[in-house]
Amino acid sequence: MVGQIERGESSPTVSTLWNLTQALKVDFAELVENPVQSRGIEIMSSASTPTIGTLGEGCRIRILNPPGQTGQHEVYELAFQPDGLLDSAPDGPKAKEQLMMISGILEVTSSENTALARAGDTARYDANWPPPFATSMAVL
Repeated sequence: MVGQIERGESSPTVSTLWNLTQALKVDFAELVENPVQSRGIEIMSSASTPTIGTLGEGCRIRILNPPGQTGQHEVYELAFQPDGLLDSAPDGPKAKEQLMMISGILEVTSSENTALARAGDTARYDANWPPPFATSMAVL
């Protein structure tokens, strides 16, 4: 269902939005209220940054982009435990992913292609291969 919403193939119900905000620890009101225009610097504390801990094994995902940019330009922080693994489904048409490694070594597989990304490297790859497609990342 979430994938269909992200690709614009389905519209979420209020109930679905409520469940997502609860799972992501995001205030539901932020989705329906007009955002306050800031003239300065917006700081989002680490504690208030939404986290997804249910995807993959030994992987924590923090959502860094503002809610209004979901489906357009998304930014995540991925933190892997040793032997962590993340499999993800394809994104929308023409989707590209960019992965910048801060530390460690990660094996990235996109469709039939596999490469190692090391600290300081940036991996760029298509994220929209037709099914059965998954991007896999595993800590080495």
